[in-house]
Amino acid sequence: MKSQAITEFGKPLQEIETPTPTPTGTEVLLKVHNAGVCHSDVHIHDGYFDLGGGGKMPMGNMKLPHTLGHEIEGEVVAVGPDVKGIKVGQRYAAFPWIGCGKCPACERGEENICVGGPRQLGCSSGVAGGYSTHVMVPHPKYLIDYGKVDPALGAAYMCSGLTAFAAMKKVGKLGPNDQVLVLGVGGVGMMGVQFAKALFGPSHSKDWGPLAADIDDGKLEAAKKAGASKTYNTKNPEAAKQLMGDTGGGAYAVVDFVGSEKSFAFASQAVRRGGKVIIVGLFGGAMSMPLPMFPFRAISINGSMVGSLGETQEMMELVRAGKVDPIPYTKRPLSAASQTLDDLREGKIVGRVVLTP
Repeated sequence: MKSQAITEFGKPLQEIETPTPTPTGTEVLLKVHNAGVCHSDVHIHDGYFDLGGGGKMPMGNMKLPHTLGHEIEGEVVAVGPDVKGIKVGQRYAAFPWIGCGKCPACERGEENICVGGPRQLGCSSGVAGGYSTHVMVPHPKYLIDYGKVDPALGAAYMCSGLTAFAAMKKVGKLGPNDQVLVLGVGGVGMMGVQFAKALFGPSHSKDWGPLAADIDDGKLEAAKKAGASKTYNTKNPEAAKQLMGDTGGGAYAVVDFVGSEKSFAFASQAVRRGGKVIIVGLFGGAMSMPLPMFPFRAISINGSMVGSLGETQEMMELVRAGKVDPIPYTKRPLSAASQTLDDLREGKIVGRVVLTP
């Protein structure tokens, strides 16, 4: 099989050729048809996460070469002898956030935050992902039925969709005048707009939509077309003040799909007293807030890391029922993986790019 792999951190991906694996036990081999490109891939490709103040969290334990790609859709081409109910030729998306199965988090059904040794497709050391012609899935329970949804979007839902859905679930129940702000409307943030509408709109009105904020007017326009009720360009120094006025004191929940020092600074201004900031993005940096402000403002700050297998199934029920509008995406050949990572790094992509091996 052929893969686009990291052979040196920060350098262009290289095509490598390795023997196509044969599944054993409960393993299922997929021929990859679609592989989404995610911001997490950019950080892994760089070889570190930015912790702010010059600090970095290196990917030093990752064995190279490493094949990226955790948004995967493909065709079953071989199964292990212990696999039941899965037939060669069927198409599925692959849940990539696989854990050890033994730690407390996994026992709670939260494999996505496994602490005992995660086996995440394309993200964990030694576990190859979808920037390839083939990928191995360890068990059929991780194969996700995406129904009649576009297969490319079926792939994208496994990270950008799931990340947005799980983050929106953490918002909780909204009051009649509560508002949600989607901060950063790139590929994942656009999914956030859609899932906010699907989860909270029915209890308000068919026309209800979240607020959206970004530094890019093109992305804000796309968010408005996707259902955002109002948009704010955070480059405008009056944006936070305008939002406070529009909402009568701020948004109840700010879901930060950027995760940078600047986006958190805006989130902390835009959230109302008693509200919550949910940090999803991994852009990097550090946050700073005087500790007394937490009790005085009664705000909470949550982290949200993708989602569980159970949340994936819940999300896909909405998707298969047609309750989530598709986000814009473009297709590129697998050979364009490196250029796509560069374009994503430089903020040149609206929606999602899906590689087609």
